[in-house]
Amino acid sequence: MTTTNFQFSFNTLKQPNEIFSQLLDPNSWWVGLFDETIQGQSKTIGDEFTFSAGGGMHHTTQQLIELVPNKKIAWAVIDSKLTFLKDQNEWDGTTICFEIEQTNNLTTVTFSHKGLTPEIECYDQCSSAWTMYLQNLAAKYGEGLANN
Repeated sequence: MTTTNFQFSFNTLKQPNEIFSQLLDPNSWWVGLFDETIQGQSKTIGDEFTFSAGGGMHHTTQQLIELVPNKKIAWAVIDSKLTFLKDQNEWDGTTICFEIEQTNNLTTVTFSHKGLTPEIECYDQCSSAWTMYLQNLAAKYGEGLANN
């Protein structure tokens, strides 16, 4: 059986370096829906930040594990407490990633949450929330929104 990780893509006319700097800062895109609080940093490999939302329903710690300037950002979820789930640590060991690719004057941004698959309990709720955050990001920077 093939497992499909949650993924979302959009296109933008912005240059990769413009969008990369915004994506590296979770406060610029992972906010505005559920009374989020983000503390910590995401600038260099090993940096950690916490994300809390929904009055304590969602609390995770991410560590920056991969950084390829203007091409890729990846954070490992090293601790999670999702109080609306039976397995509150379901995100532990998953990876949140942005990949940026430029073709001619079009930049494609692809978001993946590796480990967020239809087989796990939070898939429906979490993929819906990711879609809302990413649609906001796409509306801010994107042209020709495409979700896959």
